[in-house]
Amino acid sequence: MASLYVTEFGTRLGASGVPTMPPIAQQKVTFTGTAGVSAAFNVATRTIRVQADGICSVRVFSGATSNATTSDMRLTAGQTEWFAVAPGAKISAITNT
Repeated sequence: MASLYVTEFGTRLGASGVPTMPPIAQQKVTFTGTAGVSAAFNVATRTIRVQADGICSVRVFSGATSNATTSDMRLTAGQTEWFAVAPGAKISAITNT
């Protein structure tokens, strides 16, 4: 079982690329060959930082559950990415190769 670490921030990253600390919320989404799904992001969340400790595919979505598939964006183990997101959206992750 691997994990996707999600940190939520209330501001979009500006030219400096520096988020406002402390974060609004932090989540740990576990995943295997079955997709894991986060809780809905805080209504004030505008940017998330994600880091996976295993190779995975991720999907950010709003509304009804739309689990990640292995066709979605791939992250390598240890990769860190930043995304602008809609408040209340979720992220899903599934193991990939």
